[in-house]
Parts: sequence; C-alpha cells; structure tokens
Amino acid sequence: MYAAVKQLGGAGDGGRDVEARLVPTLVAGQWDLFQAKHYSTGITPSDFFPELAKFFLQLVAGTYPAPRQYLLCAPRGVGNDLHNLLSKPSELKQRFLDEWTAGKTGLKGRSAELTPKVKTVIDAYDFSTIMECQLRDLLEWHALNRAKHFELFGIEAERGDDPATPAVPTIAEHAYVEELRRLYEEHAGKPMTLLEVLQEQRYLEHLQSHRALFYCAEGLKMFSRDLYGEEEFNILLDMVLVGVRPSVNSLKHKSGEERLDAGLSSVAGLKVNDSVLLPRLRPGDLPGTCHHLANQGKLAWVK
Repeated sequence: MYAAVKQLGGAGDGGRDVEARLVPTLVAGQWDLFQAKHYSTGITPSDFFPELAKFFLQLVAGTYPAPRQYLLCAPRGVGNDLHNLLSKPSELKQRFLDEWTAGKTGLKGRSAELTPKVKTVIDAYDFSTIMECQLRDLLEWHALNRAKHFELFGIEAERGDDPATPAVPTIAEHAYVEELRRLYEEHAGKPMTLLEVLQEQRYLEHLQSHRALFYCAEGLKMFSRDLYGEEEFNILLDMVLVGVRPSVNSLKHKSGEERLDAGLSSVAGLKVNDSVLLPRLRPGDLPGTCHHLANQGKLAWVK
C-alpha cells in the first residue's frame, strides 16, 4: 500500500510518530500521518488538542505538507467526548479553536501561538481527515509482519499447522526425492523411475513417510521465516549437518538405506540448544531437516 514508511517519534518528530507515503516523495495529500498515544484510558480532547496544535504549527512552518489522513492510534482508543467530536468534523474544528483561543486545559498558556496565519490554515483544513485508527486495524497490520511484532513486543506467535504433504512430489522437492529414488533403485537392484517407485507399495509408503518429515521441517522453516527470518532455519540446518555428517559418511555403510538410517538415528539424539527455534520443535522437524539438507545437495544417501 505504502511506497515508504518511516518511524519517527521523539524530539523533532513534528507531531509524527509514523510517516507513511503513498509515493516516494513527501507530497500533499499523498501521505498518512500516524500519531500514537499509549494511555491507560481513552484519549480525551485535552490529551489530543496540544498534539493537534503542534501539527498545525508544523504545517505553517513548512515542516511537511498536509497529509491525506491524520490517524490517531492508541491501545485504549479515544474516549467518548473525543469520539463524538471526530464524528462531527465542524464541531471538532470549532471546539479546538475555542479552547486554543481561551487557553483551556491542554492548551494553557499557548493562545499566543494561534496567529492569524495559523488560524487561516486551520480554517482551510478538512477536519474529516482526522480520525481514530481502529484497534482491530492495528492488530491486523501487526499480524502481517510477525517478525517485526516479535521484535517490538517480544511476544512470540504460535506456530501454525505444518503444510500438508502434496499427493505427488513437487518441483521444489526434486533433489531429496531423487536421492530417495536412487536409494530404492539400489535396494531393488534394478533401474527405477519415480513413477515406478510410486507404483510399488513398499517404496511408496517409505517415500510418503519421509516426504511427511520434509514438510514438518518446511512448517518450521515457514515459522522461522515469519518470526525471525529464514536465516535462523538455515543456522539450524548447519547445526544438523555438522552433527549428522560423520554418521552418514561412515565407511562402514554399504548402502544408501544404511546412510539414511544413520542420519535419522544421529539427528534423533542431536542437541540444538543454541537454536532459538528449539522451543518450537516438533517430533518430525529434525528428521525432516535431513531431507532439507539432501534437497540442498549437502547430504547424499547413495554413493
């Protein structure tokens, strides 16, 4: 939706906690201003009006052009009084001007700032563009980027269901499925195509059980990507590779089946305490990482 988003806040923010542009440059009517307030109760006019005054002073100063929308964001939302005013823009404008002129609560001692030039800008401004940002919208936006949500709040999302195993292997599975096909070919003592493997019950059942492991680890990969970035899953793969490669490459193995079994046996006892993914591991994840490594060409069963 936005071409650029900048988190500001703090000294010098000009009343913008977030500046979200619809186009790369800052153009009038082509950006949204987000003002965030974290209060224990709903925001009142006396809470909001000083921020609104700051906003108009910045418009007059030329700090930024008028936004498309001024969005007020708060976990407790706005209180009843401000809610009613936001629904009636003309009344909001008039009360804001009256309270600033009189220097009432929230604007005490600031009436001198309401110069004719500032008043002209306020009179011309469309107050219907000032609105509350609904909490449900904020939550939906956070859900779009679980990694940033975790980074900001430290709340780890639940791991969802792992992807279902497709009925037949996909292109993305080609490398590790090819390794298994070669294993079956070696076991049968004759050339076998993948179609022939799928048509022989014992090999089909073996293949499907190992494809299910691959998709367990695929679910972990997706969880890692959404929360920490895919790099954490790759770090886990490196740990697994270091841990199982000596067993897989043992000189005593005479067949691909022995190497595969050695890898799965070795990974079952592997300690990956340094991985941030450890608390979210499921029984099929570590065995499935062996097939991910085979899919990357880092493990092979048939020599």
